[in-house]
Amino acid sequence: MSSVKYYYDPETLSYRKIRVSKTATLKYFLGFLLASLLFGLLIVFTASYYFESPREKALNRELQNMELQYSILDQKMGEIEGVLANIEERDNAIYRLYFEANPIPEAQRTQGFGGVNRYSKFEGYKNSDLISSAHQRLDVLQKRIVIQSKSLDEITSLAKDKENFLAKIPAIQPIKNEDLTRMASGYGYRTDPFTKIRKFHYGMDFTAPRGTPVYASGDGIVKRADSRSSGYGRHVRIDHGYGYMSLYAHLYKYNVRRNQRVKRGDIIGFVGSSGRSQAPHLHYEIFKDKRRINPLNFYYGNLTSEEFNDLLIKASIENQSLD
Repeated sequence: MSSVKYYYDPETLSYRKIRVSKTATLKYFLGFLLASLLFGLLIVFTASYYFESPREKALNRELQNMELQYSILDQKMGEIEGVLANIEERDNAIYRLYFEANPIPEAQRTQGFGGVNRYSKFEGYKNSDLISSAHQRLDVLQKRIVIQSKSLDEITSLAKDKENFLAKIPAIQPIKNEDLTRMASGYGYRTDPFTKIRKFHYGMDFTAPRGTPVYASGDGIVKRADSRSSGYGRHVRIDHGYGYMSLYAHLYKYNVRRNQRVKRGDIIGFVGSSGRSQAPHLHYEIFKDKRRINPLNFYYGNLTSEEFNDLLIKASIENQSLD
């Protein structure tokens, strides 16, 4: 039974019973409920702020584990990038250089992916930047590995072909040292024997007696053995493949015919003075991709270092050529 409450009425100098209306009672009740609700929410909020629920603890442990795994992944990616960078450097500076392949530019190896944002699906999360960065690094790593793998495939192919390449490339002096009278003129500006004008001499002149054997400087196919080229007289051209061709001019006579296969060291003709020539000698040229280059760089096959140094000194003298 609820207690009855009274109040003192000073006018009547007596106590009167307090009568509470139903409306007031309802207001008090609703106020009490609202206060209780707010108090409860305050307690829940405080507890959730300062204390973790079992689910939150599990989620936090999972997040901490993910952060640890990312840290390990980041370290491993750094190690892989370092190893791969070392392989790429050796690939460019050693392997591709040795096999005369063009180095792969660093920008081509390491550039990202342009165009559409490939990582938009990771946006809007707490660690979006971290996740996007990790995926981007992995994509670039994958691309670098693919490029390096293709490069090594190319190097492997070049290595298999290297033996054939080394056999074909011009590599010996076309006249033996014991048969030479002298090395008359080298590659570079020389005085023309007929006009006495200084002009570029695109080959090397080896003086030797008429009839001295001339040797093929590398394996190949005889493309020309004729006198139909102005100034060269009787001459032979050998296609060695790989863009290389050698030319032997002012011959006395041939020892080969067109389309004949020859080996390095085969006698292809004999020294003469045919064509635009001042005296018996061999004019020797080398072409790479149809451009004439210095033959001096292609005598490593039959000259000692002392003989090569002596030839280098004589070839550098700017004198008068013989053709």
